[in-house]
Amino acid sequence: MANIGLHRRDFLGQGLTTAAAMVGGVALGRSAAAAPGPNDRIRLGLIGVGWRGGQHLDALLKTEGCEVVALCDPEAAFLGPAGAKAPQAKTYADMRKLLDDDAVDAVVISTCNHWHCLAAIWACEAGKDVYVEKPLSYTLWEGRQLINAARKHGRIVQVGTQQRSDPMQAEIRRFLHAEKALGPLESVVVTRFGIRAGIGKRATPLAPPATLDYDLWLGPAADQPIYRDKINYDWHWDWNTGNGESANWGVHVLDDVRNVAFQDACSLPTSVTCGGGRVVWDDAGQTPNLMVAQLEAAGVPVVFALSNLPKAPGGKDPLQFEDTQSGYIIHCAGGSYHGRRGGGVAVDRDGKTVREFKGTTGGREHYQNFFTAVRSRDPQSLNAETVVGHDSTNWSHVINAAWRSAEARGLMSTVDAPTAGPLAAVRGLMEKHVQAYGAAAANGLRLSGSLAIDPAAEAFVGSGAEAANAYLGPRDFRGPYVIEPVTG
Repeated sequence: MANIGLHRRDFLGQGLTTAAAMVGGVALGRSAAAAPGPNDRIRLGLIGVGWRGGQHLDALLKTEGCEVVALCDPEAAFLGPAGAKAPQAKTYADMRKLLDDDAVDAVVISTCNHWHCLAAIWACEAGKDVYVEKPLSYTLWEGRQLINAARKHGRIVQVGTQQRSDPMQAEIRRFLHAEKALGPLESVVVTRFGIRAGIGKRATPLAPPATLDYDLWLGPAADQPIYRDKINYDWHWDWNTGNGESANWGVHVLDDVRNVAFQDACSLPTSVTCGGGRVVWDDAGQTPNLMVAQLEAAGVPVVFALSNLPKAPGGKDPLQFEDTQSGYIIHCAGGSYHGRRGGGVAVDRDGKTVREFKGTTGGREHYQNFFTAVRSRDPQSLNAETVVGHDSTNWSHVINAAWRSAEARGLMSTVDAPTAGPLAAVRGLMEKHVQAYGAAAANGLRLSGSLAIDPAAEAFVGSGAEAANAYLGPRDFRGPYVIEPVTG
């Protein structure tokens, strides 16, 4: 696959030249809304006002510097209550009509994953700036087209990995890299351990609710029968509309690792092996609820472990590695840093606390960072600019692609790895986790080979590359909801 567009390192040197050449930094699009002045309130349109979109609405109605002027959702059951909270806002079922509204300066996109890039590209074409939820893209190829669209139309695009704006993050980077307080980095363990339930398995397809414009909801995805119990949220676990837990919570913790451990120097790992499966639950879901991926980035081994099952059958507690459930541990020569959203602790090799870090989670600051960039027309000032979100999302994409292309059975016990230390420990934890569930877990696992990745090409290379790359490219779009290749 060709590497289309600019990486962040290229963009910082070249992208602003293009943007600065535009009048006011604004390209002509479908409606080309004017960039707000320094003292203007930014007029927002929210696209998707369900669970996450509803959280954005509640927060933004209390946030200075912006005004919610439009709301959009194909589900009337979401749009009605949202409109009651913001009675001054116009309401739309079809986002194209919202994007044609000249009263909207910027949009906040909280749709299903399969809509993220198309909605954001349409917004860029319409002259709107964009705050788009993670994961940035449904596939790697789509993310690259959005980067190209943002550059072409001179738009500000922020990705919703809000922990990037937590002031704690810069403090941790200084501690690890400037002060070198724990010495050289040796390995990283990333975990997403959080209990979920199955999503049901119907004998007959689910009929969309009468309140939902199903064609608009489906958009670019294939029109396939749905056998789960409900439409909303559980689309995450269907490959047609979602990307599983690794690209749901996983993007947040993997983005933290790229930011804090690698200072964004690694756009992608250079290799990945992935084992796991959707096990124990007999449901209609397709994405893994148990997964282990072994990666290498900048010569540093990284393990990503995921489980949505209780630690043991019938239990109420999730797995935990050392002191971490959903977070990451950076192991260094002189100790380790244990990070999570809103906090973290550094310990020496004996486990004694060296320093504690307390944060804000970054939500409020992330909005303000976006608004500042919209007013200044300076994409460099964004904490989660499009390329940053693209690269972090792509770690999840290559993990998923490795698993989806796997042919062997098993977890990670057959993969060469250290026999001692934290990487061996987390893999041992996952093997015991599988053993606790017996055949219900073991029989549903599959394991990929070791796949090499060329970060510059944004593609797998070598043995197994063709099968894995099939999951990174463009999907077979359902018309008229098609993402065309975006060129300058």
